[in-house]
Amino acid sequence: MRLEGISTDDSHSHVSAGWRIVSSKVPFRIQTLAFLFCITAAAILVHGYHPFVEDAEIYVPGIKKALHPALYPQNPGFFASHARMTLFPNLIAGSARLLHLPLQWTLLLWHFASIFLLLLACWRLARLCFQNELACWGGVTLVAGLLTLPVAGTALYIMDQYLNTRSLSSFAVLFLLVNVIERKFWSAGIWALFTILIHPLMMVFGISLAALFAWMRSRDSQQYSALALLLFPLTLFPPVTPTYRRILDLHSYFILLRWHWYEWLGVIGPILILGWFQIIGRRKNLATLALLCRALIIFQIFYTAISLLLSVPGLQRFYELQPMRSLHIVYIIFIVLAGGLLAESLLQKHFWRWAVLFVPLCAGMFYAQRQLFPATPHIEWPGQRPHNPWVRAFVWVKDNTPVDAYFALPPDYLNLPGEDQHGFRAIAERSRMADLGKDSGSVSMFPALAKTWQQQVDALAGWTSFQSSDFRRLKQDFGVNWVVWRGRQVANLSCPYSDHGLAVCQIE
Repeated sequence: MRLEGISTDDSHSHVSAGWRIVSSKVPFRIQTLAFLFCITAAAILVHGYHPFVEDAEIYVPGIKKALHPALYPQNPGFFASHARMTLFPNLIAGSARLLHLPLQWTLLLWHFASIFLLLLACWRLARLCFQNELACWGGVTLVAGLLTLPVAGTALYIMDQYLNTRSLSSFAVLFLLVNVIERKFWSAGIWALFTILIHPLMMVFGISLAALFAWMRSRDSQQYSALALLLFPLTLFPPVTPTYRRILDLHSYFILLRWHWYEWLGVIGPILILGWFQIIGRRKNLATLALLCRALIIFQIFYTAISLLLSVPGLQRFYELQPMRSLHIVYIIFIVLAGGLLAESLLQKHFWRWAVLFVPLCAGMFYAQRQLFPATPHIEWPGQRPHNPWVRAFVWVKDNTPVDAYFALPPDYLNLPGEDQHGFRAIAERSRMADLGKDSGSVSMFPALAKTWQQQVDALAGWTSFQSSDFRRLKQDFGVNWVVWRGRQVANLSCPYSDHGLAVCQIE
């Protein structure tokens, strides 16, 4: 189905005057899937794959505990709170059991599938917006080339270098929108249910955009307005305690007024360009493109206004809604439309023009990823011997310490030089004390963890100058019996592992 311009009225149409829906099904060829498969593989080669970095420290332990419940007997709340809110860990763990594959291979297959399905959804959306199939490939290829593009100041990428809940919710939201545009509401409902089970917050953004598009296209606006009101997330929010304010200082991207000027450009720029795209769509009789641009503009202005409203004193307790993460879906669709218009008006069928655009673009994205993970192979294949010294230490911990071992690490270990954001829990499969990085993010969403987090992080203050008495204190107060240590040798620590200045030591 696609909207086409005509010069007659249609009393049965549910779109604006001057437009109607006509049947124009495009055969879905096996060559299309093959091409999408190749683009997916190329995207991973450009952007890399790192299964246990950044937010994987939250998501992977939930999967591993679903597979092996004896893991992580201490401090499970910092990842289990997320796991209880989503079907994601059970889905991945269940597929690993079903396929009889090691978890690392299961994660890679799901990561590949999530990128493939995102690009497929982009292709489907582009087919509804453009008459020229070449434009559709322009949109898909541009998304593939910009997968790790930061989304303004939200601390999100279009697609992460590892599998997480956003990997699945991204394509689900796009398929939801595609089905709404095609008026396949039962299929849209299935995708909405899938998104709710995987990522409830992204579901709010996806369904609200789809409802807005449907409202703008329909004469019966009250139905969709009521639906949109039901979608606003009225959940329980944390009180603004001193600990929660400390958490907000660690995650300033929650607060729109703390964004830098160039991050504001990432909000304003797409809105202005989408206005230009809307004009182009009207001129070219691309009604779906024009209407979608208009919906995206209203959608993002709405969520930006909400984010600004939350900056009012007294409303800080609602920061966990993170309304600016609505930009994630805006960026994906914006890139699809930009790539389509580029291909249609500039690139066309000239191979050298495509090469001039995409070769430097992909080279730049590859270079940026190497700067993010300089001490780690660009693609961390399952079963590959780890090159990163921190990862080697974590693997040694997994293979040589008891399952109930309880570790202490530097509270900011994820940001130390050479660590490259590799998660200890995700790799070592052992419990650890709370850190300043990922665990503070868990507290921002689940404030019941705040007291535990503050006690443990405060106990690790002054880590670099710890003596044997400090480690004994950790053991007495928290039950810690192992540490990952970097630097000088400390008396009364037995260190069976040492490599490149890193040691794994037992507290006697």
